[in-house]
Parts: sequence; structure tokens; C-alpha cells
Amino acid sequence: MFTGIIEDLGEIKNIEREGTNIHFTLTCSFVSELKIDQSLAHNGVCLTVVKIDNQDYTVTAIDETLNKTDLSSWKIGNKVNLERCMPASGRFDGHIVQGHVDTTGECIAVEEKDGSWVFTFQYKSEDMTVEKGSITVNGASLTVVDSKDNQFSVHIIPYTYEHTQFHALRVGDTVNLEFDILGKYIAKMFRRNAE
Repeated sequence: MFTGIIEDLGEIKNIEREGTNIHFTLTCSFVSELKIDQSLAHNGVCLTVVKIDNQDYTVTAIDETLNKTDLSSWKIGNKVNLERCMPASGRFDGHIVQGHVDTTGECIAVEEKDGSWVFTFQYKSEDMTVEKGSITVNGASLTVVDSKDNQFSVHIIPYTYEHTQFHALRVGDTVNLEFDILGKYIAKMFRRNAE
């Protein structure tokens, strides 16, 4: 389980295809602390560390993951948001994040607001956002503002802008979205009761 509090930006060093799988090799500031079989969120996608070599580590994405995320568009040199799993003794600073991306979305607007930024995203999914609810965008735990059908905005403070991918995010870019798990369960119950 994750909380959506980004620890570092990792850099993709190598990409290798093997059948329908893609192996991504990355580097980050905490490679020396990683272990084989450890779960690590990459832009919100939970991937397992399968190899560690000096200052690099490798994770593998299978077809199911590639079909539901934007990982197949990654290139060498790209920076990705990283978060290790929350330790049992850790603080819960974000919200419950599973690392199981629901869908991708598209950035449709970026507006600077005198020191902060408003990013607007649209998506195609039956999932929905709730005003002042939680959303995970590329693994970052954020609060929804201006929630509409298949569209929402988030406000980004300078720290988050500088220390995550948001400083490089542009209109037209694709992002990974994980909707709030509690909201998904409630929506599913309502859909069942409506049938």
C-alpha cells in the first residue's frame, strides 16, 4: 500500500522488450535501500523490483499493466515519480493508494496562479471524482477541485511542482489515474443497488 507522497524522481536508463513484457531499468537516490521483490510505485503503478545492479534497478511491466497505463510510452531519460510502500510504523500523510491504476487521463489545461498551479485532466471511465475528495495523478496524492463528469482539476503547491513530474507536465500529456478506493467501493454498491 502507498500513500501518494512522492519520495524521488527516478530516471529511466534502459528499456528492454521481451515478448509482451517490458523491463525498465532506472536509477534514483535510494537504490542502495531497495531489495529484490520489493514493491515500488512508478508514476502510481506498483511494480516489483526484479534486479539491482550498483546504482540501477529493474522492474518488469506485463501486458495487463501496459494496457491500463502509459508505461508503453516511456522513453530513456524520462523522469518518473517514485514511492516505496508505506511501512507499518509510518505516517499516513496522503490517502490509501493501491498502485493499481484505473485508467489514463489527459492534461487539458495548466494555469499558473501567482505561485501555484491548476492542472485540469479529462478521462474516459465510469469512475468519478468527488469535490474535495482524493485522486492519484502519476502516483501523487492530490485533492480534487472543480469535479465534473470525466474531468477534474487539482491545485499544485510549489514544493509538489518542483519535486514531482508536475514541473514537466504539459497540455496533451497522458497521466496515470487511480481513483479513491473508498469512492470506488461506494459507487459500486450504488450501481449494484440500482440494478
